Amino acid sequence: MSLLSLLFGNKQKTASIAKERLQLIIAHERNDLNSKPDFLPALQQELVAVISKYVAVHQDDIKVSLEKQGNYEILEVNIVLPEPGTAR
Repeated sequence: MSLLSLLFGNKQKTASIAKERLQLIIAHERNDLNSKPDFLPALQQELVAVISKYVAVHQDDIKVSLEKQGNYEILEVNIVLPEPGTAR
């Protein structure tokens, strides 16, 4: 061992530090893919409340989903509107 390594200790190699960081990032990304966002039910209820002011819709008429494609997250909202002139 050299005198410097005795005084300052051995530093971790840059490659091993990068490998550890990459493993953390991958683990974090995998966790994000497996968990569903918790705001979707609240968003769906709020959409029903807003749309109900203008059109007669039910809770089941609105579906909200979130999916990940590559680096993007896509929020999809499907609304089944009643036929004009029909009442619910």
